[in-house]
Amino acid sequence: MNYRRGRVGPAGAGVCCPETTSGSRDGRQSAAANTNNCNNNDGKKDEKKEEKKDEKKDEKKDEKKDEKKDEKKDEKKEDKKDEKKDDKKDDKKDAKKDEKKEEPKEVWIMDPATDLYYHWLSALAVPVFYNLMLLVARACFNELQYNYTTMWIVLDYGSDVFYYIDTFVRARTGFLEQGLLVKDPKVLKEKYMTTLQFKFDVISLLPTDIVFFVIGINNPEWRFNRLFRLPRLFEFFDRTETRTNFPNIFRIANLVLYIIIIIHWNACLYFAVSKVLGFGSDTWVYPALTGPKFSRLAIQYIYCFYWSTLTLTTIGETPPPVRDIEYFFVVADFLTGVLIFATIVGNVGAMISNMGAARVEFQAKIDSIKQYMHFRKVTKDLEARVVKWFDYLWTEEKTCDEKQVLKSLPDKLKAEIAINVHLETLSKVRIFQDCEAGLLIELVLKLQPQVFSPGDYICKKGDIGREMYIIKEGKLAVVADDGVTQFVVLSDGAYFGEISILGIKGSKAGNRRTANIRSVGYSDLFALSKDDLMEALTEYPDAKYALEDKGRAILMKDNLIDESLVAACDAKDLENKVNQIEASVEVMTNKFKKLTAQHQSSQRKLKQRLSNLSNQVVHERVSEQVVVGDLEGDHHVLLHAAFVLQQLLQTLVQDLQGTARQRSATDAQQPHQEAAAVKLLQRHIRLLLQNTLNYCHSFWDCVLKIFSQNNSASYFILFSGCVKCC
Repeated sequence: MNYRRGRVGPAGAGVCCPETTSGSRDGRQSAAANTNNCNNNDGKKDEKKEEKKDEKKDEKKDEKKDEKKDEKKDEKKEDKKDEKKDDKKDDKKDAKKDEKKEEPKEVWIMDPATDLYYHWLSALAVPVFYNLMLLVARACFNELQYNYTTMWIVLDYGSDVFYYIDTFVRARTGFLEQGLLVKDPKVLKEKYMTTLQFKFDVISLLPTDIVFFVIGINNPEWRFNRLFRLPRLFEFFDRTETRTNFPNIFRIANLVLYIIIIIHWNACLYFAVSKVLGFGSDTWVYPALTGPKFSRLAIQYIYCFYWSTLTLTTIGETPPPVRDIEYFFVVADFLTGVLIFATIVGNVGAMISNMGAARVEFQAKIDSIKQYMHFRKVTKDLEARVVKWFDYLWTEEKTCDEKQVLKSLPDKLKAEIAINVHLETLSKVRIFQDCEAGLLIELVLKLQPQVFSPGDYICKKGDIGREMYIIKEGKLAVVADDGVTQFVVLSDGAYFGEISILGIKGSKAGNRRTANIRSVGYSDLFALSKDDLMEALTEYPDAKYALEDKGRAILMKDNLIDESLVAACDAKDLENKVNQIEASVEVMTNKFKKLTAQHQSSQRKLKQRLSNLSNQVVHERVSEQVVVGDLEGDHHVLLHAAFVLQQLLQTLVQDLQGTARQRSATDAQQPHQEAAAVKLLQRHIRLLLQNTLNYCHSFWDCVLKIFSQNNSASYFILFSGCVKCC
């Protein structure tokens, strides 16, 4: 603004200059110059002020900008912090959600293979058996119900609590699917609800006790629906039978219990029928309750139980029935007794026979051996020793064959049983103490139990060692050649014969026994044969070398190694290996010659086949060319025959038309002209038929030739010829 004001003055003076004189113009110019200088100085000052102001404004603007930038930076930082906080919160929430997802709630599941399940069945069997036995007794014997009403209420509703808990347990009882226990509660619940037992459980839990509010509490027959829980009692019996060590005794006891239950129910029904018909109304029903003898509760039950036993066992000796309903009841009892007790007695007989099956089988072996010894006239002393040996096996319960008993088990379980029984004994042997666990397991499965009688020799000096022995029970004596002098006595856990089965090179004794060992009394030993040991060592070559080193160290310690024998054995082994290699090379050479001869023969056969194929291809090409030429000639013949046939047909048609015209034009012609026309027509027809037959024969020959070639080109030519003929 100041700059513009400075320029106004000079502009105004400039406007007046043309109206003044030249003299005054100069003075005015000088004044104008001075004023211009002053104005210029003022303008510069104003410019400086304006520049300072502009600079201050710019500085203020820059400061404001910087402040705004700082504020924006602070806002961005705060936003970032807030975002980080939000991200952290979100991460924490996601982590919590993941933890909730990854850590589902543990739900209690009952495994039916555990002891807890069996114990629960044991506890549940008590209320089920209570309802089975006492509901019918309380319903029939009123005095039993009236005298102990409070106790029955407590027991009834206590059993109901067990039933409700059992329903929950059943809904959470796992089952195996593809060998794995299913633990999903929803799946278990759905599975349980699809079973028939679920329906029975629901029926057993129906609150039929509501009727007691109307008819009174002393009517226990309304609780008979609790008997639908009986399958749990039978399941308990089955599992107990598999768990007990005396299954035959348990089966017999179980059958006796079933008999008692049947007799008990029949006794209660007899008392109920007597109550309906009237006590003492006739000789068959229960006597009247007026006398002191038959009015007691204990006498009532015992009398009815006795009557039921006599009836169901078909023994009789009971008062005969009088009324129709009594006859019907007795007949039903007899039939039930015959069917049920016949089955039960048969099962009992089978169980008793199974209990003595082992003894029968063992006795059959003894009898067969006795017959053999008698037939071969064995001495009495030896026969007595054999019988005593059998008696020892039976009294000590060592008659079972381990292999026969364990053959039905898988190899894994069989190995675990053998390890549990024999591993501790085998690990006592020095040469096996540092062996691999896998080798010990293999050897444990190959141990054979043997029993020796008093005075039996386990081995004698000079015998070939084929087994090593481990003493399980008994005492063995190392005796002199006379069999009487004892050098040392071996007891439980001792072993011998391990060196002879290893076949160590350089041993002075070789694989021969070096001592006489005799059983002092009855001795139980485990035998490991050399063949079984070597078969096991084929899979463990390092263990084989280690065992040989241990055995060699034992022999060197006892000074039983001969170095010259070692060298001789090594030389023999080397010679045997060389012979084996030579034999193998010879066999391989013969096989290579056979393979070479077979290769050459196959090459010759292949070349011959290739040459035959090439000749056949050339012959087929030539024959195809000839056939194509013949077919083309036949094609032309067919065309010519068709053309001639067409001409003849046209001539015949023309003649027939001319004859018709002549006959229509001149009906009054002479008879000889008609005869001439007929003869001419016959001649033309005869000629036409003859030519037609000739051409048909030639056409048929061509068709046969074409079909005999069996070629697509021939078919095409035939088709085109037929089209042209048509």
